[in-house]
Amino acid sequence: MAELQAFLKALTPEAAVSLGSAYYRISRFPFRVGRESRISTVGDSSADSRRRPDSPANNDLYLNEFGDVLNVSREHFSIERQGDDFFIVDRGSACGTLVEGQHIGDRRQGGRRSLENNDVIIVGTSESRFVFKFVLLESR
Repeated sequence: MAELQAFLKALTPEAAVSLGSAYYRISRFPFRVGRESRISTVGDSSADSRRRPDSPANNDLYLNEFGDVLNVSREHFSIERQGDDFFIVDRGSACGTLVEGQHIGDRRQGGRRSLENNDVIIVGTSESRFVFKFVLLESR
């Protein structure tokens, strides 16, 4: 019997850096994505020590966004699975999430919609540098 496996495919260089490769297999659900906020700046060690070492992570994938304008919230979206159905849930992000051009969430309202094979996900506004494709493959 074939088993569906879910992947994120990077469509931008920034997305590829975050994934560590062109594809990332999602092995557990919900799969949570958000901005890395624990990066310390030169001479600032306080950022690394804010969270206790034994506390659970808020995200499964952290996106490193730099600059004055941020598109990615610390707890931005999750991908959930119910049987062979997949959903994307905006976790109350400030800018929302674009899926196949449809805007879900923003202004911290959240939102949810189904995910289909090859749907394009833009994290934040249309100007975000974090663009992924949701890919489903059957394994035997």
